[in-house]
Formats: sequence, structure tokens, C-alpha cells
Amino acid sequence: MDDLERREALADFLTTRRARLSPADVNLPSTSRRRTPGLRREEIAQLANIGTSWYVALEQGRNVHPSEQVLESLAEALQLTFAERRHLFRLAQPLSSTLTNTPPEETVSPSLRQAVQALNPHPAYIIGRRWDLLIWNRAAELVFSFSDIAPPHSRNLIWRTFTSPVLRRHWNWEQLAQSLIAQFRADCARYPGDPWFGELIEDLKQNSEEFSSWWSRHDVKRIPDGLKQMEHEKLGALEFDHVTLEVADGTDQKFILYTCASKTSAKLSPLLER
Repeated sequence: MDDLERREALADFLTTRRARLSPADVNLPSTSRRRTPGLRREEIAQLANIGTSWYVALEQGRNVHPSEQVLESLAEALQLTFAERRHLFRLAQPLSSTLTNTPPEETVSPSLRQAVQALNPHPAYIIGRRWDLLIWNRAAELVFSFSDIAPPHSRNLIWRTFTSPVLRRHWNWEQLAQSLIAQFRADCARYPGDPWFGELIEDLKQNSEEFSSWWSRHDVKRIPDGLKQMEHEKLGALEFDHVTLEVADGTDQKFILYTCASKTSAKLSPLLER
């Protein structure tokens, strides 16, 4: 993502957030029939207490630099979630003030490797800044079959989501895929100088009409914790308590743990003892 692409992404993000709001959402009267869904640009500018021409410049991808105060006002006017607000601030930063060099290759510390393996029968794995799988335990392999991800991105979690026929058949695939796209988009904005993200996104667009359509929505979410239920092709119904932890070493690695419910543990433990 170069500076022009960043500004275009910011423009698209603002446009899609504006389109999802109605006058009733912001206590404005709806006085006439609207040609397109959502609020008008001048209405957002009014709500944010900024000039209409300034806001139009942002939606047109022009080279303007809004202050933090303006961004805060826009976030409130557009009713952004915490994750969306953070995404807005990242997109609004010029590349000169962000990391533009490709980060080094990722490694997992020996202590983290040991922790992941010690968690069997609870599936656990670590993903890197690009959502590549860096390490996983035997329970995760048994449940998710990470070794079977198709090339050329054979360790990537997003690529797996859109190329695995098993996921499409047996899990709530559409909800899962849309949620992961929204989470992945938020992370992409953190590395504007890493061309790898663009390569993966283009490959996904070529291989999946669903990805291409859902990516254009510019949805952004945080990774949700909580109960996960799935219907496994061989193991049947499985239930976990899911949590995502940030690795505290500045690498943007994520530690994902699926704590087994008692019935799920009873299914996995004998298989892992073989």
C-alpha cells in the first residue's frame, strides 16, 4: 500500500461507513427521497462540525491531513466502533510517519513453543502479523488440519478460509469468513509498506468471488473471544471457549487458544495419546 492507495482506502472506508447510516440513526429529519442509501456528505460534515469541502476532499482521496481532533469528530459522527476508530486513525496517517520497511521474518521463542505444545488436548497456535501460522500443537492439527492448506499460501489462515472445502461444508462458513476478513483488514493497515499483503489480497480476489465482494465492504472488527461450536467432518460436534492473546514482545504475534469443553476433551484426548 503506497500513499495513494492509503488515501483511496481511507476514502472507501469513509464512504462505506457513511452509507450504512440513516437520518434516523443520527436524529436528522428525512425530508426527501434519497437516491443512494446513507447520509449525505454535508450531513456528516455537519455532525462532525467540519467544513463540507474538507470532508469531500477526504472521500475523494485527496492529499489532506486531518488532525486528531477532526478524526475524533468523524469517528463520533460515523458511529464507529473501537476497532473502526483505530482503523480510521491508521488510514489517516501519512506513510512517512508509519513503518514503511518490510518487517523481518518471524520466529517463535522457545518458551512460546513449549507453551503451545503443553496445552494438548486444547488446540493452540500462533499466527504472525501476516496471519501466517507459525506454530500449532497436535490438537490444533487434529481439529483444523493446518498441514492440508493449499498452496501457494500454505500457512496462511485467511487463504485457508477461502480455499478449504471442509470449512465451507461443515462450519458456519459465511459468518466465519466475513468476520475474519474484517479482522484481517484491521491488521493490514498496520503494515502499509509490506507488499506481501497486496499479493495475498490479489490472489484471494482471483480465487474467490466471495472474498472480492466482502473485501469491498471495508468492514473492520476486533477478534472476538467466547464460545465456539463447530461440526467436525470426522469428530462430530465440538465445543470450545476461544481466546486470542497478544504476544507481549512487539512482534504483533497472536496466541490463539481453544479450551475444550469436557465432551470435546473426551473425544480428543484418546486420539492424542496414540
